[in-house]
Amino acid sequence: MHAKRTPSGSHGAPQGPHSARHPVEEIEAAVATAHASFSDRRIRDFVPVLVERKARAALDAPSG
Repeated sequence: MHAKRTPSGSHGAPQGPHSARHPVEEIEAAVATAHASFSDRRIRDFVPVLVERKARAALDAPSG
């Protein structure tokens, strides 16, 4: 059985620059939203990289 990977690629709580500025729930929501945006794509080889980039962009965007 494999452990669930977090948005940062580590196991357990998300680590990295976004974890200090955003609650875990917000990071998980950004990753889920980014992942869903690629769900209808036929080629899925690069989805993890694209999800990470899209989630980071969403977290870095000014809120408001």
